[in-house]
Amino acid sequence: MMHLNVDALQMLKLHWDLVIAHPPCTYLTVTGNRWFNEERYGDKARERKREREDAERFFMAFAECGAPHVCIENPVGVMSTAWRKPDQIVQPFEFGDPYEKKTCLWLEGLKPLKPTNVVEPEPRRVYKSGKTMPAWYADAWSLPPHERAKVRSRTFPGIAKAMATQFCEQIGVEGLERGDGEHE
Repeated sequence: MMHLNVDALQMLKLHWDLVIAHPPCTYLTVTGNRWFNEERYGDKARERKREREDAERFFMAFAECGAPHVCIENPVGVMSTAWRKPDQIVQPFEFGDPYEKKTCLWLEGLKPLKPTNVVEPEPRRVYKSGKTMPAWYADAWSLPPHERAKVRSRTFPGIAKAMATQFCEQIGVEGLERGDGEHE
């Protein structure tokens, strides 16, 4: 298995058969929309808008990379309006991880993922206001901001494995995944 720690935009200049991108969601997700209120947050909101524009350009670099097979993963967010609706929305519990987290997939030259192991998601937390949220997401609020962002942005293993195996099968790459995390 090869892992590259390089500038993704530079790597897009190469000719790839398959690109699976996970651009940062900090400025793209709907959960941060309240921070864009200029009347309330002033310069901080204006700076976040500039950061969002940069994040949209970064996202679109993957969409426009020219690879014949592309999957861009991100939570529900602004790209559904800024670009287009996702081709598929998946949940970790459809792939063996008992959690809820709507994950959008924008696909080019790929078929939607097929659920591999549907399990019951963990119970949701119910607040006095009536609002509910997944327990893992609620628990993240007890973490320092940097750790909280890391936990909330993770891609669950079942979805990641489904992407690797199903998309590689779709493009005719076989023998890549043995199922134990090791590659042949």
